Amino acid sequence: MEYLERRRGLIESRLEAVLEGTEPDAMTERLEHVSLSGGKRVRPMVTLLSFEAAGGELAGEDGRESAPSAAAIDFAVGIELVHNASLVVDDIIDESERRRGVESTWAAFGYGPAIATSDGLLGEAFSLFGADERAMETVAEAMVELGEGEATELVSRPGTEAEYMDLARRKTGALFRAAAELGAIAADADADATEAFGRYAERVGIAFQIRDDVLDETADADALGKPTGRDEAMGRPSLVRITGMDPEEANSLARSESEAALASLSRAAVGEGTAAEYLRDLAQFVVVRER
Repeated sequence: MEYLERRRGLIESRLEAVLEGTEPDAMTERLEHVSLSGGKRVRPMVTLLSFEAAGGELAGEDGRESAPSAAAIDFAVGIELVHNASLVVDDIIDESERRRGVESTWAAFGYGPAIATSDGLLGEAFSLFGADERAMETVAEAMVELGEGEATELVSRPGTEAEYMDLARRKTGALFRAAAELGAIAADADADATEAFGRYAERVGIAFQIRDDVLDETADADALGKPTGRDEAMGRPSLVRITGMDPEEANSLARSESEAALASLSRAAVGEGTAAEYLRDLAQFVVVRER
């Protein structure tokens, strides 16, 4: 766990520094409310682990830092900010008053300030990607997919398993994919390896979304840290309700996506290092997580 905690610490320290540099103070308060109220930091961890699995080296314990290491940390924080911006909008759409055990942004500050907060998070994120054209392109493509997924969910709701899986790929898989590709880009991995990391993470994201649907149906709201039953209440697509699968059948599909993710990771030729081991563990964990 010390291995992961050190990397989480790098993410948290850089995230706090980025947010402290924002203005005015009211905006800083809102950005911190969203980004420092908790969260699993899965996507930024995927970025750092992919960076290392692709051959990059993070700053040593002596504090010295290379340019690739600094870029990887910035990319990790950037993808977390993009994710947080999307959550602010999700909570407005869902009329959800809780997120990560605290008030959602619109509930705490109002609709207008919440939208401005989402914009502020995106602005800070892109300032972290701006020095690398490949990173900008990767994140822009992910945001297009995410936006199309949100629009699909609201306008033409999926009615089949295939349509649901495409929605999950866009809504959740796209940012996971970008997270891994950003790590590979920071490590200067070749195009084939970067693509393999992306495919790995996309399938992890789809498995993550399927498990999210199961938890929305079965979990306790206090344990989950957000309201449950929102998918049904809002008429949002859920794999369980679209297909009639029971939770175990849905979990089985999530496990299939996890296995496909592991196959893609193998094609990236990551070897047996610690970072690669944790990436494999993540693919297995997302299908059994309880929150």
